[in-house]
Amino acid sequence: MRWIFPSPDPEIMIELMEKYQIPEVIAQLMAARGLYETNKVKTFFSPDISQLHDPFLMKHLGRATDRVIKNIKSKSPIFVFGDYDVDGTTGASLLYAGLSTLGANVRTYIPNREKEGYGLSELGIDKAWKLGADLFITCDCGINAINRVNYANEKSMDVIITDHHIPGDILPDAFAILNPKQNDCRYPFKELCGAGVALKLLSGIVEKLGLSFDLITDFMDLAALGTSADLVSMTDENRVIVHYGLQTLRSTRRPGLRELLKIANLDLDRDLSVTQMVFHIAPRINAAGRLGDANRVVELFTTLDKIRAKTLAKELDQENKMRQTIQQSVVDEALFMVNAEVDLNRDKAIVLGSQGWHQGVVGIVASKIKEEFNRPAIIISFDEEGHGKGSARSVKGLDLYKALNATAKYLDNYGGHAMAAGLTIQESQLAEFRESFLAYANIIFQENNLEPTLYLDGVIKLADINKKFMDFLKKMGPYGPGNMRPKFAVRNVQISGNPRIIGNGNHLRFQVKQNQIAIQVIGFNMAHHYQDLIKDKPIDLACVLEINRWKGQETMQLNARDIRLSHSESDQL
Repeated sequence: MRWIFPSPDPEIMIELMEKYQIPEVIAQLMAARGLYETNKVKTFFSPDISQLHDPFLMKHLGRATDRVIKNIKSKSPIFVFGDYDVDGTTGASLLYAGLSTLGANVRTYIPNREKEGYGLSELGIDKAWKLGADLFITCDCGINAINRVNYANEKSMDVIITDHHIPGDILPDAFAILNPKQNDCRYPFKELCGAGVALKLLSGIVEKLGLSFDLITDFMDLAALGTSADLVSMTDENRVIVHYGLQTLRSTRRPGLRELLKIANLDLDRDLSVTQMVFHIAPRINAAGRLGDANRVVELFTTLDKIRAKTLAKELDQENKMRQTIQQSVVDEALFMVNAEVDLNRDKAIVLGSQGWHQGVVGIVASKIKEEFNRPAIIISFDEEGHGKGSARSVKGLDLYKALNATAKYLDNYGGHAMAAGLTIQESQLAEFRESFLAYANIIFQENNLEPTLYLDGVIKLADINKKFMDFLKKMGPYGPGNMRPKFAVRNVQISGNPRIIGNGNHLRFQVKQNQIAIQVIGFNMAHHYQDLIKDKPIDLACVLEINRWKGQETMQLNARDIRLSHSESDQL
């Protein structure tokens, strides 16, 4: 694995060290991340509500707010249609709860993943029509649903699309489209998630009604959850939303969220993190849509019934455990297929399809295969009629949306982002699609694109790790894409004591020492480095710094990302 270090401007580093009286390693970190202009430093380290952009800068937002307010005042039904993932369900819940608070007559609907597939569905539109709704609002979907929006128009419904996915060349004929990624949208921040766009719509409505913005802060918990789970850029106002949202989440008045946090064993007396949302909360929410009815998620987020909230949280937890079992079975089959059918020396991507794989887990399996082999992976589940639904995950160097666009003639439909996408395809087209996609990937990728690379923020000594340094790292959060938790190299440290293999033989725990300073190290899924640790030779660590909490005690530890013998290979600068 290559270790890559930043090369910030030395003059900027010196200026930062003198201006803020900070150590060199912190100055290097700030300079490398562009945090040296006074205004940028202030807004980054002090997220504030005032940093949120004017919602009316978003194209069509004024038109959309007027239309919603019309239905609020007339009590005419408003139908909110959300995607079945965390982003879609939090966005739909946010709009339902917010509009209900304003006196609106609101109904929500989340489509069935297997029966209706991704995005706006005719079944959902039919449900809205039967309810007598004349206003239809999408959350986290709809930007490419040209035919479905036409279908809603035929039923005399005005459609407001709230979405953040990449628009196509032709936009749907909707009453209003709220998507900062529209070419002619002057909204200054383009990386909102679906729940973030929904929050902007609600903010505009509250402002136009002349109500206090305090009403909006009450919904930051849902927006923060959607933002964290969707892995959008943790910069600009996403930082503000998540900063305040995680604070709101700790004291949330929503019984369902409280029960979900409790069942995930998250301590509300301590700071919540994006990592906890991604790995402990999001999987339980997504399990509802993967294996069952995601409408229960909206109910969980919006119910005031504590008993019902507890029941729903338990259901989601049990379904998540079932999802894990199903997922592992598909992962095992996919790994077998890779070893049996894929030439890793030749192919720069992996495309697998099979009947019987559960459609609800193909996205997770694609991520696992991508991580295992460090190359783009597409996993497709086919039904008995040969209709396939797949998920794709990529690595740096290949834009999935562009790749699927280049191979679109073999697909029924596709959509997504550079790093994650979904598609539908007929089984009869799989072989030609695979050949075409692999040809595209082999052209795009140079050999070194597929070599695992670890981007580090600098080199530290164990003596640098103190409370002041840890407090600084805490202030750099919330972490996420665009502002990842800093990773450092610690060079030439000695193993102190006897390393241990823990966690069913998968993980390592050991202690390192440097100039009489010792610190604990945890290495998840790093048991294969055990032999290097017992050679009684100095090692280099790539790691993140964290606080380990155990039985009421707090200690600093290193969470290893890579381990190698010192001077075993040259660093990439």
